[in-house]
Formats: sequence, C-alpha cells, structure tokens
Amino acid sequence: MKRQIIDTIERFDKIILHRHVRPDPDAYGSQIGLKELLALNYPSKKIFATGTHEPTLDFMARPDQVTDEDFSNALIIVTDTANTERIDDQRYTLGKHLIKIDHHPNDDAYGDLLWVDTTASSVSEMICNLFEEGSAYKDWKMNKSIARLLFAGIVGDTGRFMFQSTSLKTMEYAGKLLTYGFDRTELFNGMYEVDRSLLHLKGYIYENFSMDENGVGSIKLTREILRKYGVAESEASLLVSALADVKGMKCWVFFIEDSETIRVRLRSKGPVINGVAKKYGGGGHPLASGASVRTWDEADLVIEDLRKL
Repeated sequence: MKRQIIDTIERFDKIILHRHVRPDPDAYGSQIGLKELLALNYPSKKIFATGTHEPTLDFMARPDQVTDEDFSNALIIVTDTANTERIDDQRYTLGKHLIKIDHHPNDDAYGDLLWVDTTASSVSEMICNLFEEGSAYKDWKMNKSIARLLFAGIVGDTGRFMFQSTSLKTMEYAGKLLTYGFDRTELFNGMYEVDRSLLHLKGYIYENFSMDENGVGSIKLTREILRKYGVAESEASLLVSALADVKGMKCWVFFIEDSETIRVRLRSKGPVINGVAKKYGGGGHPLASGASVRTWDEADLVIEDLRKL
C-alpha cells in the first residue's frame, strides 16, 4: 500500500492535503509534515495544505490559501480523519483521486486508496513509516522542519509517550527524528506553555469535577464559565487530560459548550469508550474519543452510559 501511495503521488502534478476539523498536533504534524516532505522531494509539484487554521498551533505551522481551481485534477490526501464529516474543507470532493491515511478505526472506508493502521500511535508515525519506504524506494530525503512537525505530532498523540499506543517502533521513529537537530525546548514550550487564564480554568476543573464510586469523572464547562475565565472552546479542549492523574479515575468526560453544540471529550485508563462516542455521532480511539450533544440533559445521558460501561 505504501508503494501504491508513492506511485500515485508521482503521477500527479498537484496535491492537496486535508486533515480533520479542530486540529491537534498530530493533524498538523501529519498533514503539513507530509506536505513539506513531498515538496522537498518533488519540487516541481504544486502542493498545498488546506483547512481552517487553529491559533493554538501557531508554533507548528499554518495551512495554505487554496482556491477552487487548485482542486482541478488534483490528488487529495486526507490524514488523521476517520470519517468524511470531519474532513476540514469539504472541497476534497473536487479532486480527481483520494487517499486516506489514518490510524482510527476504519468505520468510514472512504477514498480510492486507504492506508489505515490502528496499531500506529499517530498518523505522524505513519508518515515516518511512509518516509522510510520512500527513502528505500525513491531515495526520499527529510529535513529539520519536517522532522520537527512529525515529532510534535507523535508527542501530541502519545501524551508525551505515556499512552498505551506508544510502541517500540514509536520510540525508534522519535529517536530518528531527533537526529535532525531541531530545537526541542522551543517546540515543547510551544506545545505546553499556556496563558494564565487557562491555568485558572484548570484550577476550576480540579475544584469542581465529580467522580462517582465507579471511577467515572466529569466536568461541565458552560459558555458562561469559559467567558468568565477568558478561554476559547479550542483552548479548553487542551485540558482534557487534566484528570488523568486522579487516583481511582477509570474514565472521564469533558463537556465544553460552544455557540452551537456541547463538545464531548472522552478519555479512559482502561474501559473502551469509543462505543459511547459512536452512540452520540462521534468516534475515535478505544481510550480517547469525542462526540457532540445538543443539551445538558443529553450530556447527563453520556455520563450514565459511562457508568453502565
């Protein structure tokens, strides 16, 4: 499959890369990391990364401005996106050929070529694997900027190598990326330094979360609370792992209200929770998933489903 992907890439003069809405470091790492990798090795091709920019990822990169005309006869590559509804920039349908590269469960098998590896810690790790194949097959090269993006994606999706998805192969790829000599201190500052307002909200979470006798935790962050602390919904989502260190916590849910819906962020230390996410129109990994609900009554049903689980 990797060689089929490389052969397909070589056939197209224009390539547009997509990723999921509300991106995280792996979304940017895999999408823009792959864009830079292809641009380095195929300088004559026109290659774009599209999607709405996430300001909290300024330290990584910014996507491109892409016109409708750019999609004509273009190869579309979508990274880190399990289903078509979550693809950022729905113009992906305007391209000529579609490749899906992902590590989530393949519930929506879209695309002309699909490379899905649920054992990979991140799609950034899969791009390292693709580079390894490209290096042997077509003498691909990598540089410091690409390595930095892919490393950030791996670190982000493994929780700094703490999640169970971290494998020996993950660590081997991370070690190889470090040999390119990018500034790790600068990168980690970008990933983990936060404004005081976010720290104050974190304090609110620690004081107000609930946990029942079964180890199910929850916190509800309404629009009023977010306004009080001056924190955007996308920034509040960065705190979803805050309850991971609570003794006795087995799984937990963050509810984050925005102008249209209530975002549901599910995390677990053991119980498989993506079935709950799917029930509410979402999905994701067995231990890290997301969905959306419309009302706080529906949010209470999510908590009840976690208790039953």
